[in-house]
Amino acid sequence: MPNQQPSQFLVASDLDRTLIYSNRALALDVPDRLAPRLLSVEVNDGRALSFMTEQAAELLVALTRLAVFVPATTRTRAQYERVNLPGPTPGWIPKYAICANGGHVLVDGVWDRDWHAEVRGRLAAASAPLAEVVEHLAISADPEWTHKRRVAEDLFAYLVVERADLPEGWLEELTGWCAERGWTVSLQGRKVYAVPAPLTKSEALAEVERRTGAATVLTAGDSLLDAELLLAADAGWRPGHGELADTGWTAPGVTALTQIGVAAGEEIVRRMLERVRAGAAVRA
Repeated sequence: MPNQQPSQFLVASDLDRTLIYSNRALALDVPDRLAPRLLSVEVNDGRALSFMTEQAAELLVALTRLAVFVPATTRTRAQYERVNLPGPTPGWIPKYAICANGGHVLVDGVWDRDWHAEVRGRLAAASAPLAEVVEHLAISADPEWTHKRRVAEDLFAYLVVERADLPEGWLEELTGWCAERGWTVSLQGRKVYAVPAPLTKSEALAEVERRTGAATVLTAGDSLLDAELLLAADAGWRPGHGELADTGWTAPGVTALTQIGVAAGEEIVRRMLERVRAGAAVRA
């Protein structure tokens, strides 16, 4: 039989705190002289913002040669476009990318308008209007511990907060209020996301899977917003940090890693590459 074709493996990974890490999230718990060499993969206003280990970068390059690799992020399109992931050729960009938690699919870097229109229809039918949630956040989030209020792509909202100062019970109350209106809440680092329940990375991934005809799907993620992404795969990985780890979340087919920080990102890519290589060898 011929060698395994890339489209038979579809690999989707969350970005922040799963594949790439800010300075705040690196969690380098070794002496400085033993710290891994880091590769900057995001620059904004001339400042390096996100990193992966050089070893993780090499593993990712190998993975992109064997599989369709899909970044699956809650970032807006503009925020995603700042990320420059290593790939098999100079200037490489992923064939597919999922942005705004599934609200946008990019094909060769170009916005798929038809997919976005379909998503808009689903949200209108199943969730309260964005404006209602934005108004509630403005009323309930105290400026003393809220640094920023943002609306992303006219799809969902998030706050940048002083996490240690969040009032007891506030997050639970917000979660309940949103659930009654068809929205979900996720706390990731210093950000509190309010996202329509039908707006999921897994729905967008299913569309990419349909287009590629992939036989095997692998995923990774660290937050509540990644849970459906992990459940949609043949195999998934979550790091030892993050919202899912903090709640002890797991599921059949999902491996809970012990590594945290940028070391977890490297381990995730290593596990994905091992799985793809093993599958390719079986089908060869």
